[in-house]
Amino acid sequence: MTTAAPHPDDGLRPIDVLTVVAVTDVTPSVRRVVLSGTPTAVAAAGPTVNLLVPRVGDAAPRWPRVAKDGRIVWPDGAHGVSLRSYTARRQDPVAAQVEVDFVLHGDGPAAAWATAAAPGALLGVAGAGALGDRPAAQLLLAGDETALPAISRILAAAPATSRGIALLEVAGAAEEQPLSAPDGVAVRWLHRGDTPPGESTLLADAVATIDRPEGEDVFAWVAAESAAVRTIRADLRGRWGLSRAQHHAIGYWRRGRAMSPAG
Repeated sequence: MTTAAPHPDDGLRPIDVLTVVAVTDVTPSVRRVVLSGTPTAVAAAGPTVNLLVPRVGDAAPRWPRVAKDGRIVWPDGAHGVSLRSYTARRQDPVAAQVEVDFVLHGDGPAAAWATAAAPGALLGVAGAGALGDRPAAQLLLAGDETALPAISRILAAAPATSRGIALLEVAGAAEEQPLSAPDGVAVRWLHRGDTPPGESTLLADAVATIDRPEGEDVFAWVAAESAAVRTIRADLRGRWGLSRAQHHAIGYWRRGRAMSPAG
């Protein structure tokens, strides 16, 4: 692992910098990047991780550093490093590797970096967070391609007794990915066809057809384009009557802006 040089006596520490070891296109619009670092850095890089994305071709980025309270402290002047939040598809501290899936829609800094990524490229990480999910007897998961890494982790960790449905909006059959889910959780793929990402109501319409399960041990997790998430959140709070503790709904990206998290 490469790290930024420490600056003594200023109370700041260098970020972790991971190195690309493999790149694979898992679907026409999703690129999986395998990164290597120390076991400690890999263990800390998720589930949701702050990625520090350098400009394409920048072999010596001016990385920020991290304060004792976790704040990212940027260097003075132009640095060309962008901050983006992603969900690690998989972490393996023993092998010291972490996998991150990038949706290649749009022309944002992360998509541009992933499009050009090759073994030896560098990517910084600084801080991580939870997915916002929790175990429940009845699950509703809903998301577009940017949420696939998060939903794959939620399904893989769900108790075998879980029941419910996962609704996944993608362009078409070529964008579907194998997912491991409990037997009682149905996985339904929604194909928007030629409709551009963020312009379809497919996901919200699908949620609107589902009745709330009986009982209180219910949890809904939703992530997609912000407008779609607002519509679904209103449905879950209104028609389903879910409390704040029973759902997590977050806009992963916004139409008209670069698609960023890839989940």
